Amino acid sequence: MPLAHLPATGRPGRAPGRAGRTRTAGRRPAAALVCALATVAALAAAPPVPAATGRVAADPVATATAADEASAVEVSVNAGVGLGTIDKAAFGVNHALWDSHMNDPEVTGLLEEAGVGVMRYPGGSYGDIYHWKDHSAPGGYVAPGTTFDEFMGSVSAAGSQPMIIANYGTGTPQEAADWVRYANVTRGYGAKYWEIGNEIYGNGHYGSGWEADDHPDKSPREYARNVLSYAQAMKAVDPTIKIGAVLTTPGDWPDGITGPDDSADWNHTVLSAVAGTIDFAIVHSYPGGATADDALDRTARLPGQLREVRRQIDRYAGERSSKIGIALTEVNSNVQMNSRPNGLFAADTYMTALENGVFNVDWWNVHNGPTKVETVDGDTDFNDFGLLSSGGCVGEVCQPAVNTPFHPYFGIKSLTELGRPGDTMVASSTDSDQVSAHAVHRADGTLSVMLINKDPLNALTAEISYSGYTPTAQAPVVHRYGRGDTDVTRVAATAGGDQVLPPYSITTITVAPHAAAASLGAPGAPKTTAVGNSTATVSWTAPANGKAVRYEVYERLGTNAQLLATSTSTSATLHNLPPGSEHTVNVLARDADGRLSRPSEPLTFATTAPRDSSCLVTYRVDSGWGSGFVATVTVSNVGDAPVNGWTLDFTWPSTGQSVQSSWNANVTGSGTRVHVTDNGANAELAPHGGTTATFGFVGANDGANPVPTTFTLNGTVCRTS
Repeated sequence: MPLAHLPATGRPGRAPGRAGRTRTAGRRPAAALVCALATVAALAAAPPVPAATGRVAADPVATATAADEASAVEVSVNAGVGLGTIDKAAFGVNHALWDSHMNDPEVTGLLEEAGVGVMRYPGGSYGDIYHWKDHSAPGGYVAPGTTFDEFMGSVSAAGSQPMIIANYGTGTPQEAADWVRYANVTRGYGAKYWEIGNEIYGNGHYGSGWEADDHPDKSPREYARNVLSYAQAMKAVDPTIKIGAVLTTPGDWPDGITGPDDSADWNHTVLSAVAGTIDFAIVHSYPGGATADDALDRTARLPGQLREVRRQIDRYAGERSSKIGIALTEVNSNVQMNSRPNGLFAADTYMTALENGVFNVDWWNVHNGPTKVETVDGDTDFNDFGLLSSGGCVGEVCQPAVNTPFHPYFGIKSLTELGRPGDTMVASSTDSDQVSAHAVHRADGTLSVMLINKDPLNALTAEISYSGYTPTAQAPVVHRYGRGDTDVTRVAATAGGDQVLPPYSITTITVAPHAAAASLGAPGAPKTTAVGNSTATVSWTAPANGKAVRYEVYERLGTNAQLLATSTSTSATLHNLPPGSEHTVNVLARDADGRLSRPSEPLTFATTAPRDSSCLVTYRVDSGWGSGFVATVTVSNVGDAPVNGWTLDFTWPSTGQSVQSSWNANVTGSGTRVHVTDNGANAELAPHGGTTATFGFVGANDGANPVPTTFTLNGTVCRTS
């Protein structure tokens, strides 16, 4: 999110709204500095937050009686369905130049304890006004002790790495290249990830401007042209760095909007120009809502949004797509931000993003400042984006001592009990919309399951079943962060095997394997070598250790898996796939003793529409506004026989898509299915494309708005264009 520019006095500014709603993340909000300064002196005397120990704490709900009274939730875990490996850069946070506590040793220690592997700098929209050579941000406030070298000292002390925003808005490619030279050649920091600007689409081109951008041309095509110039200059200094380009998040403003004199929206314009050059795409997420509970529910939109980003990258990058990562470099709920439900949101969102192809997630932010006071779940909430208290006040109500962790800090810290970089995320699900599940097969052979109970009133009992993994009968190791806990705490496992989940809690259950693992590692990441309308050929590399006697290719179906093919070589052809359909597969190796390896990285691909069909459908989005769109569909009969009366059927790729109104055809919908019939006047379709039928509709989208892939005309699957 953008940052309001601070006046030279250092008094925090208040951020303007955007697109009809207030969005203040990424900005230093208003706070009473007198109270904040009063708490700074108390910081040295404030006791540090105690770290979790191996001592088992008493669990007031872990009794047979509580287990009997709590409603049961069925949890399914499948260790044979891999969702990817946790990257070294997975768990990150944002730092900001106005934060005088950025480099406090206590802060560095807290972030290290929380497993933070990336620290982003110099802070949201400050990235587009910051000049690293003289450590200045014209129009903003720069706190003492926040220079790049001081920041890198904290990064090193925490065992982390930087995510650096190169100044696009008021900088130049040469300034960015000089920064790379200083960081990696002169100082030897090895800074790997470099973003070209922050939220550049907020430069006023779409009518709302918060991001500094001195370029006369503020269009996406100009941004793309400059990304290429930045990348060339920066990689000439250090070719090993990774360059990231800014995209809009599908379904969030200004996604889908075509600006003045543009031929396409931001993402399609930018990716069409830079997909051959960049190393990662950058998106931000602030789902919002009236409460943090609303935002927690809206985490369900994220998989579809991230899948659409990948589809867009696939479209323009082709075979190079697998080399382009996705980074979620800012995330927060944007409401009730210090609250317990926002702590649940933090844990749920990090894992949901990582499970859906993101390599890095960065919380906005470490310190920010209070804006208003309210009570959430019995706690005082300051609507402060920070993970840690800045010691500010709203009127006479002041935050706790500087650097005191808020609930989202412990939500992120809980992830250290679930998995670490190098561990394999695997499929998991529950039968309750009140409980989210995430599972990780750890490098030491254990398997951890995180269960997030979003119900503020009721304890629930988790009945966990495992596929592809057999745990021992010994009691699992359980960690919890819930009401009454002052840290992520080890607690006793519930008697009887099932685990009680207290209201508003994060519970992580770790089990050990019953039998020895396979003697070989996972196969290399699969890739497609050929894709048709009903077949696909995939290939992979052999495991780095051990000898495989056979490979098995499985398609992911939720937490279940369907065997598609077996092979004694490192490739296989998958048959009988529906035209125009998406599939996600893993490859597993089997050793001579019949044991399966861990799953490979997942591969998602789509089959093509049939090339020899007798019908052709063109689907075009004419305009969009983030939550809605106008589309035009053209139907052609390219067969030999005339068509007199037609029906067209297709399915929305996302559950958030729907038709609101239509013209030139009768359009109805049920769930994700759409049924269209001619209106009489356009019922006749002459052969060989002699006539066409065109209709349009207004649609709505809550989240991403992907294009439907399969259309059937009178039961025949059509070609698409």
